Amino acid sequence: MDLVPSPVNDASTIAEVDMGSDSSALTVRATVVQASTVFYDTPATLDKAERLIVEAAGLGSQLVVFPEAFIGGYPRGSTFGVTIGARTFKGREEFRKYHAAAIDVPSPEVERLAAMAGKYKVYLVMGVIERDGYTLYCTVLFFDSQGLYLGKHRKLMPTALERIIWGFGDGSTIPVYETPIGKIGALICWENRMPLLRTALYGKGIEIYCAPTADSRDVWQASMTHIALEGGCFVLSANQFCRRKDYPSPPEYAFGSIDEEPSPDSIVCAGGSVIISPSGAVLAGPNYDGEALISADLDLGEITRAKFDFDVVGHYARPEVLSLTVRDHPSIPVNFTSAEKTEGSQKSVTSNSLHT
Repeated sequence: MDLVPSPVNDASTIAEVDMGSDSSALTVRATVVQASTVFYDTPATLDKAERLIVEAAGLGSQLVVFPEAFIGGYPRGSTFGVTIGARTFKGREEFRKYHAAAIDVPSPEVERLAAMAGKYKVYLVMGVIERDGYTLYCTVLFFDSQGLYLGKHRKLMPTALERIIWGFGDGSTIPVYETPIGKIGALICWENRMPLLRTALYGKGIEIYCAPTADSRDVWQASMTHIALEGGCFVLSANQFCRRKDYPSPPEYAFGSIDEEPSPDSIVCAGGSVIISPSGAVLAGPNYDGEALISADLDLGEITRAKFDFDVVGHYARPEVLSLTVRDHPSIPVNFTSAEKTEGSQKSVTSNSLHT
C-alpha cells in the first residue's frame, strides 16, 4: 500500500536550525508513522522502517516517530496459551518465536537504526521489543540526526496480558533529551494515563512528547489532547494500522481474543495516529484510513504561549502541598558484594598510586 502523507503548512524542506538564544522561534517538521510490522521478520521490518524514513525525510521531516513495538511486533490477539495456573506448549513455542524477533540493545539492529537516522538526517523515535537475556521489554529507542544512539525508555507498566510477555521498566529509563529541535521524550500506550509518570516528564521540561501506542479507540484522542494541554507540549502519537493478513496465518498465529477468526482483510488495529499542539489543537490526523505518514510543522513558540496559561511544574505547582519523588536508579535483582569490594579496592589502589 502506498503511504499518503498528510498535508503540512509548507511543502519545502526545513533544514536543521541552530536554536541560538531564542529556541521558541524554531519551527520543526515532525512525522508520525502509521504502519504495520512485518511480524516475525525483523530484517524485513527494518527494511520497511528505512523506506518510511526515506519518505518522511523527503517531506522535510526532522523528527520521525514510529509506533509501539514496531520492531519485534505487537502480538495483538495472542494469548500465548495462558490460563490461570497453566501454559501450553504451543504458547511457549509462540513466545520462543517472539523472543527471536526481538532485538538486543545494543545490537547490529540498533546500529542500523542509528545509521538510518544519520543518513537521512532525522531524529528518530522507534518502538521496539527489547531482548535482555530471556526477558523482553516494550521499549522506545532515541537517535539523533547525526546517527548517534541517545538511549531508551522501557515501558514502566505493561497493560493486562502484556505483563506475561514483557518485563517492567524502572525509573532509570525515563529520559528527556535536550536536542537542537527541542526536548524530546516518550511514554508508551497506557503509561500515558499514569499522572505521576507524566509529571516526571513535565519535571524534565519535555517539549515534544512522543506517545507510541497500540490503542486505536476514539477515547485515546481525549487522552492525547489532555496531555498536550496539561503539559503545555506537542504530543505525537503513532499507532500501527494492521489488517489480519499482516500477522501470520492460522494455525501458526490465532486471534484468541476474538470469537471468530477474522478474515484476512479485517482491520485489527485502525491507527488513529495524531499530532496535537500545546493549545490542544489537532495539527494532523487522527488517521483511520490506512498506512500513512502524518506530518505537521511544530511552532515551538506555542509552548511558551501555552505555559503562560498553565505551567504544571512551574507557576501552577504547589510543591509545599503536593510534590513528587522519582526513584530514578536502576532496579537490579542481583547484586554481588564481592564485586563491589573488588571495585572499591581497585579504586583505592588507583587513588594511592596517584599520590606516590
